[in-house]
Amino acid sequence: MDKSTLTRDVVRALRQVYDPEIPVNIYELGLIYDINIDEEHKVFIKMTLTAPNCPMSDYLLEEVNNAVRDVPGVTDVALELTFDPPWDKSRMSDEALLELGLL
Repeated sequence: MDKSTLTRDVVRALRQVYDPEIPVNIYELGLIYDINIDEEHKVFIKMTLTAPNCPMSDYLLEEVNNAVRDVPGVTDVALELTFDPPWDKSRMSDEALLELGLL
């Protein structure tokens, strides 16, 4: 499997993970800052949360890890949680803004 197909499948999996407090998937919310896949198909994801003190952070990280790990071809997953830059509404896709009535 080539990296572009694997990346597409990883993004598809991330779109199945929803923020527990906002009815929008984490990809469209703009919580995923970066996705890198190495030659052995280990997936490195840099992501954030809507707030640093999110009480559901462990749950959300576990959901991301499980969703990506379940993608055929993925050999391992490494998550990096960052708050630099902090998340804000400008990171949301038009689809997410529309779904939340903000567009």
